[in-house]
Amino acid sequence: MHPYPLFLIMVAAMSAAAVHGRLADGTPAAQFWEEALPGTPMPEALAELVQKGIDHSPLEENFTGPYLSIGMCLGHVYVSVCSVERVKKAGTGLFFHEQHIRVGHTMTVSFSPAAVPAILPHAVVTAAGKVIVPFGNNLTADDVIARFHIAPGSKMAAQVGDTLRTCQSPVAGERWAHCATSLEGMVRAAMRMLGGGGGRGGVWVASSAVPRGGLPLQPYAVEAAVPLDGDRHVACHDEPYPYAVFRCHRIGLSTTKAYAVALRGLRGGPAVTMAVICHLDTSDWNPAYPAFETMHTKPGDGSVCHFMPYANVLFGLKATTNAMESF
Repeated sequence: MHPYPLFLIMVAAMSAAAVHGRLADGTPAAQFWEEALPGTPMPEALAELVQKGIDHSPLEENFTGPYLSIGMCLGHVYVSVCSVERVKKAGTGLFFHEQHIRVGHTMTVSFSPAAVPAILPHAVVTAAGKVIVPFGNNLTADDVIARFHIAPGSKMAAQVGDTLRTCQSPVAGERWAHCATSLEGMVRAAMRMLGGGGGRGGVWVASSAVPRGGLPLQPYAVEAAVPLDGDRHVACHDEPYPYAVFRCHRIGLSTTKAYAVALRGLRGGPAVTMAVICHLDTSDWNPAYPAFETMHTKPGDGSVCHFMPYANVLFGLKATTNAMESF
């Protein structure tokens, strides 16, 4: 099959549930999405979290943690925020080399259930003159712990402190990084980082169709691997916080490749289409980044690729205005 129609089929698989489930339809976030990314269905996971933010306020919950999501491990390559043990608890086969995503190759993969919290409405996060949901440069972890009833001294409290410090003080080497507290903020940040051509209709979006409940551990066969446009991309990963905070980044020195990869479990279960990002230059990464130990390599030794977990998003520039209208 020609790569372009195959690509469209895979993108449709990524977004089908969002199209048919009508989650978040009619919300300000959905309206913004359609205006900023016309013709691009909102990924199901984001639609779920947007709807959750409308239906259920995180202010009514008590948080003990720890925050269990692999996304928090992926957005930091210059500092080490996750141990190899933490990565192993979140799943299997997260990191791999680019040559592994070829048709016919078998990969052993699993993902634990995702715990990404609700995406709050932009109007709530940015309510003028009233601090409803705290986030920003003037906050301390104690402020957030008190507002969201997080147990002091808990792992969740420590993780919230890490998120605030990261978002308040960007890491050296990451000129292009932004912490977004709403879907609108995520999209605007990604389009800004992509630069020229990232205007209305010029950006594609990819997100894995991995279920919120995770993927069972088993060997998966690669049935298709379709390159997505561009050599520089923006990835948005969730960070530990009582409501959804996404750290969007474009790594300064690293040329990247993105793929849509179709996997089929060899022991049954539904096929799944995954978004993949490959970093081709890791020479300036922290040697303690967990990918190096799990892949038995070191900075600068070949590519480091990873799947995008639940609700994590890739953005890239379309090659031409009309090349990928189905996005």
